[in-house]
Amino acid sequence: MEIKMCDETLEFYSPVTVENIIENSSVKKKKNVMAAVIANQVYDLNEIITDDTEITPIFINSELGNRIYRRSLFLVLAKAVYELFPEAILNIEISLSNGIYCELKKEKNISKKDIYDIKSKMKEIIEADLKIIKKEFSQAELLKIYENQNCDFRKKLIKERGKDLYKVYELDGYYDYFYYNMVPSTGYLNEFDLHLRIPGFILLFPKFFEEKIVPPFKEQPKLAKVYLEYEKLGEILDVNNVVDLNQVVADKEYGELIRIAEGLHEKNIAKIADQIKGGMPRNKIILIAGPSASGKTTFTHRLSTQLRINGLRPVQISVDDYFVNRDETPRHKDGSYNFESINAIDLELFNNHLLQLIQGKKIELPVFNFEKGIREKSGKFLFLKEDQPILIEGIHGLNDRMTETIPQDLKFKIYVSALTQINIDCHNRIPTTDTRLIRRIVRDNQYRGQTASGTLELWTSVRKGEEKNIFPFQENADVMFNSALIYELSVLKNYVEPLLKQIDRTDKNYFQAQRLLKILGSFKAIPDNEIPLTSILREFIGGSVFR
Repeated sequence: MEIKMCDETLEFYSPVTVENIIENSSVKKKKNVMAAVIANQVYDLNEIITDDTEITPIFINSELGNRIYRRSLFLVLAKAVYELFPEAILNIEISLSNGIYCELKKEKNISKKDIYDIKSKMKEIIEADLKIIKKEFSQAELLKIYENQNCDFRKKLIKERGKDLYKVYELDGYYDYFYYNMVPSTGYLNEFDLHLRIPGFILLFPKFFEEKIVPPFKEQPKLAKVYLEYEKLGEILDVNNVVDLNQVVADKEYGELIRIAEGLHEKNIAKIADQIKGGMPRNKIILIAGPSASGKTTFTHRLSTQLRINGLRPVQISVDDYFVNRDETPRHKDGSYNFESINAIDLELFNNHLLQLIQGKKIELPVFNFEKGIREKSGKFLFLKEDQPILIEGIHGLNDRMTETIPQDLKFKIYVSALTQINIDCHNRIPTTDTRLIRRIVRDNQYRGQTASGTLELWTSVRKGEEKNIFPFQENADVMFNSALIYELSVLKNYVEPLLKQIDRTDKNYFQAQRLLKILGSFKAIPDNEIPLTSILREFIGGSVFR
């Protein structure tokens, strides 16, 4: 049997596991391999290979490898909690403070001793290098297992999905279901930490695209506050997970859910407009930043409307028109242009123009000719009056290098992102990045003629740019706006599922499409006819009054 991998060919004379193939290869740091791609599908390392094939290892510093490491750690965490507190319910919730925020629902509040005990138990499980085994059960068998494991939150979803067979992972007699592959044994998971953060704790692990090193805990009070507000909305609406949302859909009560979610958006945008108005005439420069598909464009339009209601007359400046000429644009290591680098912007000209405007001077706005790759004069002039703040939307808005010559008290910074908090169940969270990816697949297809595979192909590069240029500056914001809508994946499902299903097994992005389809399969669909034309969701599905 001939196996091709990483420019080498290996020969085996009998069926062999992927893990054994890796062990016999020249790959360095073998424990950094989390899984493998074979024929455009993801294989666990303990799966058996019987035919000639080509294998691509998935390393921990890749986005997918990092997900597998995280989810495998979740399994170890759940096992440790079950052994120490069998009556407690573990909630794995949100990305926060360089890790994942979790809560433990039990009789007494969590303590430092609890964290010490959980961490010690996890280390014990990891050092024992216990096998993680994928198993298949009928619905009746799985329901019985979860009955014994105090998993009522799982039983509802299983009954709702109504499948005949379910694949779950076993760890030393403990069974759990995750939407991702797992490492073959706990010995792969030697890097982690726990940090108490009342009322819960943070699970820390190596970060995407970096070495296998656990980053330090980093307090993010502003981000945590936004998540708390979203959690309260879920409690008010009695929609805390997919099962609750699906019940609303089944009862055809989603119209009220849409109106409340959209009303909350409008209320929060109005509050931000009030803050800006209250700080005038000092709030001259309004900087709006956020990652891809966060809804920045619609947010900026709606904020402009609210500012006008407050008696202001905002103007907008496009950062894209301040790009340096193409021959001066920074490049990636592979030679391609890096338009997301802050050095792709003529910072000197941009700052000079802002300074002139806030000093009451007139400027001629530039315009970037994307066909020629050069900046040109536009013939359009701008002069600000006292009631005219400048709205500037761009990924670098929270980075002070972007506006380094502007005094801090003249700037008002806003961070926009789709901070999803509705999870499939207590142990299967829906990452914010997946919500944004689904949004972007729909938008790219609607407005840019891009296939779902094309968007998936670009996503890793987009994510690396966000990790470098956006997320480190989140807490610099004066205010954060959560553009997530509690109902949106039920609507986006109608648009994105057909696009993902077009990706067949011959496409190298097939496994990513299947992963997203598995997540969307838990949601009941909601029609889009009741969504307002001003909704942020319209930026992606179409019909926005702002386009």
